[in-house]
Amino acid sequence: MIDVSHIETLIAPSIEAMGYRIVRVASMGGRRTVLQIMAERIDGAAMGVEDCSEISHAASALLDVADPIAHAYVLEVSSPGIDRPLVRREDYERFQGFEAKLELRAPIDGRRRFRGKLIGVEAERVRLALGEVVVELPLAEIQRAKLVLTDDLIAASERRN
Repeated sequence: MIDVSHIETLIAPSIEAMGYRIVRVASMGGRRTVLQIMAERIDGAAMGVEDCSEISHAASALLDVADPIAHAYVLEVSSPGIDRPLVRREDYERFQGFEAKLELRAPIDGRRRFRGKLIGVEAERVRLALGEVVVELPLAEIQRAKLVLTDDLIAASERRN
């Protein structure tokens, strides 16, 4: 099993010095192990193939030296895309006003999946508007979350580029 938090700690300072922010580091199994590094530009500009290549070269060099993975793996570097995952507290604040899907580790009032407009984070609880109703979900209990591809999100992305 790959310790992705250790790998993120290992590569993040160099990646950030290059002008990028790590969104997520994940390991996926199957016939071959894939180490996925998802990153975005700190300046908010769109990620290109050259950006991914630059990150890949730097991460490969760091991982070759530290050698934290005992077996063969494939390194995959990508951008988060428009309908990006929400991983950190700052993500929920940064994307206030946009629609998101959230899945909890355990149900609250019999429900694990929620879809609504992000209002923000207050006292370690993500506030989500489900129509006229506002729910507060514990940040620590969110297993998965991502933005929903909507016209508003596409328009905001085009304004950034």
